[in-house]
Amino acid sequence: MVDPHPSGGYILGELSVGMTAEKLTTVTDERVSHFAEASDDFNPVHMNEAFASSTAYRGRIAHGLLSASFGSAVVGTILPGAGAIYLGQTLNFYKPVRIGDGALARVTVASIDEAAARVLLHCEVYVRGELVMDGEATVRVPRRRRPPKTVSA
Repeated sequence: MVDPHPSGGYILGELSVGMTAEKLTTVTDERVSHFAEASDDFNPVHMNEAFASSTAYRGRIAHGLLSASFGSAVVGTILPGAGAIYLGQTLNFYKPVRIGDGALARVTVASIDEAAARVLLHCEVYVRGELVMDGEATVRVPRRRRPPKTVSA
């Protein structure tokens, strides 16, 4: 398990296949509401308990892409971290995520294309130890760190 790099992000040469990072996020009503506002997705299965109770889910569930965004948080802040740019993502959803659930996002380096400065990441989200979502992300990773800007007097 890796921690965030002291610089904020790993560069291509510091990555190796098998590196893994995790982040636990609690799904709250506030997060679901903010995601609905940001995405303009007000599907009542996410927003209205009475409606959602009448569906196969028997209650409100979080947006699938909200759960996927927890993996994005790992990619952008831990592995590879600052400077990584998403190029593509596949997603598979297996179980709903509910308000109050703790969602553990895990990202693992699956392969590295040094010539293209691209990394394939295996992404998973677990709730209470059960896999609820997985997929693969392709990200571009910086080859080197930019030197800090100097301020002249």
